[in-house]
Amino acid sequence: MNLEQSTVKQDPALRTLITAAEIEARVAALGRQINDDYKATETLHLVGMLRGACFFFADLARSIARDTSMDFMRVRSYGDGTESSGEILVTKDLEEDIGGLDVLIVEDIVDSGRTASCLNTLLGRRNPRSLRIATLLDKPSRRITPVELAYVGFEIPDQFVVGYGLDFAERYRSLPDICVLETVGG
Repeated sequence: MNLEQSTVKQDPALRTLITAAEIEARVAALGRQINDDYKATETLHLVGMLRGACFFFADLARSIARDTSMDFMRVRSYGDGTESSGEILVTKDLEEDIGGLDVLIVEDIVDSGRTASCLNTLLGRRNPRSLRIATLLDKPSRRITPVELAYVGFEIPDQFVVGYGLDFAERYRSLPDICVLETVGG
């Protein structure tokens, strides 16, 4: 048992929702689907959303059997809380021009839809050839702003989750599983 697994067993506030094995299998399936959907694309440009999507981004990029380029953005809408503030602040923008490229935004979780919708609008103004969103987790029950998601790893209930890159006040990111943090909304 590694440190992260023992953390889940020892922390009564954590309950495993999706195991590392389930994540691995689903990310591989998403990679195959993306390969099929982008057969005619010379290079797929991945935009990873920092910091929560970092693990998903890396695993998804490795599962895509085609040439990819990549860049990263960071936006904030949560701060240190468990509810989105509703205000989106870009704290790290793209370094590369995406004009004319097939772009796939890689998100960790979409709940209210505000951030994903904002990103879609913001990046859409930069004239990519195509623009889609892949998210590891989707909470449709929390949707306030409609947003089209091309690729969804898992649909989850309205619970606060951590692990596999997702955090609560910068804690729990390194857990290999997705866990419900029972004490803050589970």
